[in-house]
Amino acid sequence: MADRFFPNEMPNFIPETPASESASELAKDSLTKLLHLPYKTLSERLKNAALDLKELVVKESWVAKGKRVADYTLYTGALGTAFLLFKAYQVTKDHKELLVCSEIIKACDSTATGSGRVTFICGQAGVCALGAVVAKHCGDEGLCKYYLTKFKQIELPKHLPDEMLYGRAGFLWACLFLNKNIGEGTVSSTEMRPVVDVIIKSGRQLGKGRCPLMYEWHGKKYWGAAHGLAGIMHVLLDMELKPDEMEDVKGTLNYMIRNRFPSGNYPSSEGSESDRLVHWCHGAPGVALTLAKASSVFQSKDFLQAAIEAADVVWDRGLLKRVGVCHGISGNTYVFLSLYRLTGKVEYLYKAKAFASFLHDRAQTLISEGIMHGGDRPYSLFEGIGGMAYLFLDMTESFDARFPAYEL
Repeated sequence: MADRFFPNEMPNFIPETPASESASELAKDSLTKLLHLPYKTLSERLKNAALDLKELVVKESWVAKGKRVADYTLYTGALGTAFLLFKAYQVTKDHKELLVCSEIIKACDSTATGSGRVTFICGQAGVCALGAVVAKHCGDEGLCKYYLTKFKQIELPKHLPDEMLYGRAGFLWACLFLNKNIGEGTVSSTEMRPVVDVIIKSGRQLGKGRCPLMYEWHGKKYWGAAHGLAGIMHVLLDMELKPDEMEDVKGTLNYMIRNRFPSGNYPSSEGSESDRLVHWCHGAPGVALTLAKASSVFQSKDFLQAAIEAADVVWDRGLLKRVGVCHGISGNTYVFLSLYRLTGKVEYLYKAKAFASFLHDRAQTLISEGIMHGGDRPYSLFEGIGGMAYLFLDMTESFDARFPAYEL
């Protein structure tokens, strides 16, 4: 199991004091120097590194491909590059980022049309939703209307799964993204309600009394954020639910807490006894983000405590030998940022700083040496250094940091 992650030998906490900067100068190794830097100093370094990485991602995933799109998805394709450019624009306010972003989205649009995929991360809904938001920021009302119209014309296949990456929850997240960034009611609750109804109905049927809601994807009852309970509950927490539906969401999360591993980690699927995965997609990180959200929605100390305990697993076993946000250190860092936003405790900001510092100091060297996996699509948002660049940009304003395409 230890071959999946690096031992975390970083201090549990280093308080920020005037002495921190001088301690950084005296530190013997480069990672320790970063850990002692004041947060503002470090975040500026991370921002500069992110902008360099962003240029590399654009060059390799867009320019070098002749500005043609084969994979349009946010997960491993060109839309992920566009999403990174939009984040760069939000941080730098450089309008050039928007122009390239819009160009990429237009190319994705022609490829995504007719694909039959309907989610934000892996489908046409992501192209249309991000296209509308970027067009709004460009001041192009006609283009914004074009993407919104295409979004409203998306039809959900009858036998669609319920999960985030390819299913109904992923479509609903696209609706929430539009409402947050265009305006409440862009997609009305009336329009979303039939999708919610189907998710609740299928969850209750498969739960069969043991767990209030349960879902299946490719023959497995997954628990994680990408394909299972954590991701679906995360989206349902943002829906206008009836009281009995809210109780089912709460009961499902409590079922997961009761049936986690003794280590505090979470199974990848129902009945799994393999306590190996500490990823956003499978394991404690994705569940922690959902529990943090649930603690806020339900004003529950129990859910907060469970989120904290899951974060402890991430600190101990989350320095993965992978770089991305789906199953890498970049994604795991968001657990600490989420808890910092929720609790205001600087210990969580430090832990996010520590994971980001590890990436900044060592990731590219470890990847070049073959010790760390750079992702099958090494410049992508969810598998590669695109996700690391996104994280570094997010660290600029830690209270505004959100796991891409998961937290709102």
